[in-house]
Amino acid sequence: MSETTSSQSPPSENSVDARERALAEAFAAFNKLSEDLAKSYRELELRVEQLSGELAAARSERLVQLAEKERLANRLSQLLEALPGAVIVTDAGGVVREANPAALEFMGEPLLGRRWIDVAAQRFTGGVAERGEVHLTDGRRLSLTARALGSEPGEILLLQDVTEARTLQEQLDRHRRLAAMGEMVAGLAHQIRTPLSSVLLYLSHLEGKRLDDQQRERVVERIRGRVRHLEGMVGDMLQFARGGTAELVPCRLETLIAEFRDLAAVPLAEHSASLEISWEDEALYEAVVPCQRAPLCGALLNLVTNALRAGGQGTRLLLQVWRPTQDSIGLSLEDSGPGIDAEIAERIFEPFFTTDTQGTGLGLPVVRAVMEAHDGEVLLEAPQKLGGARFSLRLPARQP
Repeated sequence: MSETTSSQSPPSENSVDARERALAEAFAAFNKLSEDLAKSYRELELRVEQLSGELAAARSERLVQLAEKERLANRLSQLLEALPGAVIVTDAGGVVREANPAALEFMGEPLLGRRWIDVAAQRFTGGVAERGEVHLTDGRRLSLTARALGSEPGEILLLQDVTEARTLQEQLDRHRRLAAMGEMVAGLAHQIRTPLSSVLLYLSHLEGKRLDDQQRERVVERIRGRVRHLEGMVGDMLQFARGGTAELVPCRLETLIAEFRDLAAVPLAEHSASLEISWEDEALYEAVVPCQRAPLCGALLNLVTNALRAGGQGTRLLLQVWRPTQDSIGLSLEDSGPGIDAEIAERIFEPFFTTDTQGTGLGLPVVRAVMEAHDGEVLLEAPQKLGGARFSLRLPARQP
């Protein structure tokens, strides 16, 4: 049996060099990767440091802003505490969420958490109001203003006590009226003397015994007319002096117009005049206006009297009842007379200004005073149908 000897040949020089090159390349790649990682780490550290600085600056700025907002909030809170006016904030459901001490003093406690409509119904004599002047149950007058909160739901309500201001204004208006009456008393005395002289003259005719019954009745009627004229002058003076400050009570518009028509019947008949009443909408029959019936009817009657004096016999009158806005009523009286010249239109509401030798110059000022007492206004407007003068009274109104 022959012995076989096996032996391995040593690796070739080429294979060794290839492995060394691969190993070198691997080490080179590892070194490059290590350098890239180190570079990325340094960049990351720098970025972290930068972000940390920015975060610290933002945090400091945020703290400053929060401190400023806290300071402003404290200042606003102090201002609300010190305000003499009441500030009330409601949410979207009308529930009171915030109120300052003045609001608690005006409206009473508890206030927070209650519906504003319930609080107002309890404390206001005229019921709930959205804005304008309201009256508390203790007699004080408040000016109510409401504003939306903008992007947030709810409203902010501001109430200011105007009781003293209104009282002083009323006293000032009264003093002005009395001063104007004092300045014109001499001229008014002359106007009163004229009808009085006529009455005395007619009375002297009655003393004679030559008058028959028909003549005597005619003289008596003339005396009655002069006395009525005197009564109207005195009534205008008193109404102008008072200015109309009585409490307003609800009245159906149909009832008010019917009463005015009855009052106007006599002067219309004396001038053979006609009065047409036009309603814009039948629903206005049921409309309710807060008013003083006697002064308001008297104001309308003053307009009728002026129209009849200007237009004379056969004057046609048109009273239109309409609604300028949803919350107001318009009463527009137009006549077929000569109208009012532009030169005197701006002065017709001045006390004692008149172009009528028989007038007192108080008719239209009395109308304006009555309308101001009703929170309304009187306007001279362009005629629409009859071509004469057209006056419009505009009154606040509410649905029944």
